[in-house]
Amino acid sequence: MLSQVAVLSQTVPVRVLVAEDEVRLAELLEQALTEGGCTTSVHHDGVAALGAARHGGFDVLLLDWMLPGIEGPDIVRTLRAEGHRTPALLLTARGGLSDRVGGLDAGADDYLAKPFELDELLARLRALHRRSGGSGLIAARAGDLVLDPIGRQVSRAGQSVALSAREFDILALLLGRSGQVVSRFAILDEVWDGDTDLRSNTIDVHVASLRSKIDRPFGRRSIQTVRGVGYRLDPAGG
Repeated sequence: MLSQVAVLSQTVPVRVLVAEDEVRLAELLEQALTEGGCTTSVHHDGVAALGAARHGGFDVLLLDWMLPGIEGPDIVRTLRAEGHRTPALLLTARGGLSDRVGGLDAGADDYLAKPFELDELLARLRALHRRSGGSGLIAARAGDLVLDPIGRQVSRAGQSVALSAREFDILALLLGRSGQVVSRFAILDEVWDGDTDLRSNTIDVHVASLRSKIDRPFGRRSIQTVRGVGYRLDPAGG
């Protein structure tokens, strides 16, 4: 069934944050979404999911209602209070009207009761993504570093920073996975579409140039090198 799911995105991969504490279900969702053309970031507790969502980089949030630490509706409520408008869909075994109303009142955009069909889930995610105009993100932030994915603009400490297209895409990728190690292979695959040699120093040159623009002039070290693997962006902005 997973191999026959409808494709969620025909062009640019839709970035989905998945928060589900049931490991097997989380794995199935990740597989289905990946086969449906998405990129996913999976979390098994509410605290980690909220932290990732705060740093942005996602087109849709797929949240289980009952999560350890912070429940799905509370994650949405917190994000909405902070100004984040990324579309959110709640998954839950609760089927009562009051539960559905409670989830929507918290700021969720849609609700799907368990058990559900994967095709219906993907259809709902497509609809949320379309209604949001392709992105519900106001801005991705790490401390005073701000990236506007719609206007493709970057600022630090209130000052505009001019980046090349490649530099912007690398920064967007690192911000979207803030706090996580992003491998050189992932950067190659997502920014260059694999159209360069991993053995070359092309990625390192671009990251060095990016640092010279967003870090050094401001006395920061937000982009950290993880030797032999790739790079990590400090969620606090360095």
